[in-house]
Amino acid sequence: MVIAGNVKSGHLNDNAESAVGELNIPREERETLKTIDTDALNKLIDRSIDERSMNSLRVLQLGKCGPYTASRLRDFEKTLAEYGAAKAPKKLAETESRARRAGSNLLHAVQQMKHRVETEEKEDQLFYIDDQITPPHHFSEHLTVRVSYRWRRTVEDEWKHGSITFTHDVDLSPDYTRPQPKGKPSASKLAQDRQEKLRDAWEYLMRSALHSVREFFREGGDAAAIPETFQANVNSYGRGLNNSSTRFWQVRS
Repeated sequence: MVIAGNVKSGHLNDNAESAVGELNIPREERETLKTIDTDALNKLIDRSIDERSMNSLRVLQLGKCGPYTASRLRDFEKTLAEYGAAKAPKKLAETESRARRAGSNLLHAVQQMKHRVETEEKEDQLFYIDDQITPPHHFSEHLTVRVSYRWRRTVEDEWKHGSITFTHDVDLSPDYTRPQPKGKPSASKLAQDRQEKLRDAWEYLMRSALHSVREFFREGGDAAAIPETFQANVNSYGRGLNNSSTRFWQVRS
């Protein structure tokens, strides 16, 4: 997918992170994930497949473990229902195989998220990045995203608070490499399209900014080296953003 202003799409995070919020797992989801024993979950998944029913899994609160786990739970429930409805031997074998794959994916999702909880709670002792950023009501070509954080060198130190504001000027020049619309769009349609492109660019800038600040801290960066403002780097071709655009600690190429 290409985002407005010739923004280049990329994988800012892995599957477990992309579906759960930009950075931080909500507290309720964290606490639910911590209660789940993955060995017990594995046995319950096997039992569910043997019984061709979800009843055994309902003792766990998997639906409260966040959207990533919930999506894998729905996949498992769907394939298990297909397995339960199968009659012919060939269909039974096919649906059982799919149900086992979906069950494995569900277990893996919970394991990933539990590992992420452990990582976040460890990192929270030294730094925390506020990922609750409200978009503007109206977007202009000059986009800004302010990322606030707290940081300390050791758990004995006092917290220090700071922020960095990322800016990006979106290039809305027509992309003549794409098919042009037949006929002239109305003024309202043009305005709507413009806002959608700017919103997409802002969302990309926001996600990239958050992940860059976290990457900086994960690499052992000192908050004193974080600038108050940073103009995002753009591609030499297309003048859009990519995954390295907001790495403020790297020298511009």
